[in-house]
Amino acid sequence: MNRRECLALLGMIAALPASVQAQQPDATRRLGVLSVTAAEDAIGQARSTILVEALAGHGWKERDNLRIDWRSGGGDRARIARLADELVALKPDILLAVGTPSVEELRQRTATIPIVFAVVTDPVSQGFVKNLAHPGGNVTGFTDYDGPLAGKWLEMLTQVTPPVRRVFVVYNPATAPFAPLMLRTIEEAARTLHVTIEPAPVNDAGSIAALASRKDGGLLVLPDFFTMANRADLLAAIAEASVPAVFWSRTFVEEGGLMSYSTDSAEQLRRAASYIDRILKGAPAADLPVQNPTKFELTINLKTAKALGVTLPAGLLAIADDVIE
Repeated sequence: MNRRECLALLGMIAALPASVQAQQPDATRRLGVLSVTAAEDAIGQARSTILVEALAGHGWKERDNLRIDWRSGGGDRARIARLADELVALKPDILLAVGTPSVEELRQRTATIPIVFAVVTDPVSQGFVKNLAHPGGNVTGFTDYDGPLAGKWLEMLTQVTPPVRRVFVVYNPATAPFAPLMLRTIEEAARTLHVTIEPAPVNDAGSIAALASRKDGGLLVLPDFFTMANRADLLAAIAEASVPAVFWSRTFVEEGGLMSYSTDSAEQLRRAASYIDRILKGAPAADLPVQNPTKFELTINLKTAKALGVTLPAGLLAIADDVIE
């Protein structure tokens, strides 16, 4: 190739659209990740590992062709807002928002940088996207909630022996704006299951400790980054109350809770990696449909059941994905 041909080739490359240039193997791209969990939390560490492995499976490797800027909010909404400022200021090629508060803060700061979310409930009602099939704008991703899920949680509690006739629904109104949607589903199921539902809002250490006095029923803990961040105190209060409880994440059960029925957050992050890959290769976020969960897992802690003096039906144990003994 002579000098004139070389210059012509360089001119053609410079004229290529950014989306095409991004696909070149030696182009280093930048991903900003904002999570509601703490960096040192076991959940946050596990999610980071899963994401890195999934991205590598698509050919995106840290310190090779991808730089990842990690930010973790530790359950502190004000901190999440500050970290969102930091990430947007770095001008990454794409952002990953793990948890509802992360999406809220990032989308307030940019309408141009693509945002992929995971572990988020009801993105349409919260105004993150126009609809699931055609999200529009710069936001898309993967939800952690399917409509019948809340009713399933209640049904599980009613299968406990001795029977549960009153259920206290635990959530923080400030950090779970989607709670009314779930409460409606739970109340509808309650009429069929002949149980009484009572909201039990929590927003600080004192209100969590007060749950220890709820000794006349069972507890149903809704998806909420506040309950996850404060799960040690929450589990301690429930243990003091000595009542059965069902949770939205297996993490609670692994740390002493009775049972959970949940979406697989690891699977969501793997699927989010596929969207990150597609967007980095030129696909508009607006054209990628928001996807509901496809994989669920039932986890039961028999050690906790024994400590509570409750019995779970053989049928429920038989379909459990994991039984902790």
